[in-house]
Amino acid sequence: MPDATREKAVVSAVTTQLFIGGSWREGAGGRRIDIEDPSTGEKLTDVADATPDDAVAALDAAVAAQPGWAATPPRERGEILRRTFELLTDRIDDFALLMTLEMGKPLADSRAEITYAAEFFRWFAEEAVRIDGRYSMSPNGAGRLLVLRQPVGPCLLITPWNFPMAMGTRKFGPAIAAGCTMVCKPATLTPLSMLALADLLTEAGLPPGVLNIVTSSHAGDVTKPLLADNRLRKLSFTGSTGVGRELIKLAADNVLRVSMELGGNAPFLVFDDADLDAAVDGAVLAKMRNIGEACTAANRFHVHEHVAPEFAERLAARLGAMKIGRGTEEGVEVGPLVEDKQRAKVAELVDDATGKGARVLTGGNAKDGPGYFFEPTVLTDISADARLLREEIFGPVAPVIPFRTDDEALAAANATQYGLVAYVYTAGLDRAVRVMEGLETGMIGLNQGVVSNPAAPFGGVKQSGFGREGGREGIGEYLETKYVAMKLS
Repeated sequence: MPDATREKAVVSAVTTQLFIGGSWREGAGGRRIDIEDPSTGEKLTDVADATPDDAVAALDAAVAAQPGWAATPPRERGEILRRTFELLTDRIDDFALLMTLEMGKPLADSRAEITYAAEFFRWFAEEAVRIDGRYSMSPNGAGRLLVLRQPVGPCLLITPWNFPMAMGTRKFGPAIAAGCTMVCKPATLTPLSMLALADLLTEAGLPPGVLNIVTSSHAGDVTKPLLADNRLRKLSFTGSTGVGRELIKLAADNVLRVSMELGGNAPFLVFDDADLDAAVDGAVLAKMRNIGEACTAANRFHVHEHVAPEFAERLAARLGAMKIGRGTEEGVEVGPLVEDKQRAKVAELVDDATGKGARVLTGGNAKDGPGYFFEPTVLTDISADARLLREEIFGPVAPVIPFRTDDEALAAANATQYGLVAYVYTAGLDRAVRVMEGLETGMIGLNQGVVSNPAAPFGGVKQSGFGREGGREGIGEYLETKYVAMKLS
């Protein structure tokens, strides 16, 4: 377990200014933002609070760096990503501790996230040299068709608080590989990981101006002038659907390329032929990864009525036995929620469900004392009008709802405006194919509780967004297609 001296050293090693044009600077307004440890409520440090002028300066730097960066050989761009992967992997313990301190998740979860985050650099290091086009004869034979793929240009990348490192690397990786420069606005609650990553990328050889980071407590104030500037060519956002809608409206004026990874309401389907041991194991992963604060977290557990009581009891036993505490403590499996506001939202959804007749099998309460802890919770007998069936819980709460038929399960799973991910547990191949094809989601975990993989396209449908991050598809979000018609005499 890290001691207080090491914790302070890891935090104090982070440069807490704005990173613009390869240099660290204070914000024009001289303001600072306090960053707290959600497990204690105490201040960790403070970071610069950018103004709109700072944001424009960051875009100026990105625009100035764009021509040279686009012309940099793909192999050189890939080698920078590869070196960053190696540096991040070598320093996993320090980065994991920093993340736990600013976000709250247990150290084991933070280490897993750093490993996952680093893989985006390794993956896109390899994709950088595979950017292709095509050359072909026109159908009438009179000319040739040449198709080029070129960088989109300067990008605005807005990252969330729940995965402070990985949500940045899966945007940075393809942007760097494609030859795009960036302005990143990290989440106000958890900016330290992104600031530390900027130093690491610089050490790996990323040229000045390619990455610029502006931390701000007024996201709208610093992003609006960028979205209104016709030099910006792309927006990539990970966050709530509500904020995403507003950003899409702002991006429309300049017809920006837009990638949106928005909210989720993931169904977890357990059929009567499922391996119940595997289903419970998968449910724990799908629900409790990141303390439930994940857009991919299982939100609703639809379980066949023949196995629903046993599944609920076994899930309650597993979640009820998980150790709650500060993420730096030995053996802790459940850390705090990120802030009191988030904990209050979770409590509100649980109170709404229990007020409408839901039965609590385990948990159900916020914990007293410092920090923003909420007990892992399993609920049954859920009323059809309970809010947690429609709203994203973003906390350690698992409602279990029985179903009778496959059609009923599929209809319940799709009865949401969201369509990010679904989980399906069944031993039947025919059923698996029918359900996978019928689910209205961008991703499916079949007999497994984790879907995220840097080599796979991450993203959703409906109001969970559009565009994909990761996989071969991820780099395409940062490339434009140019067609040249060649006439031959």
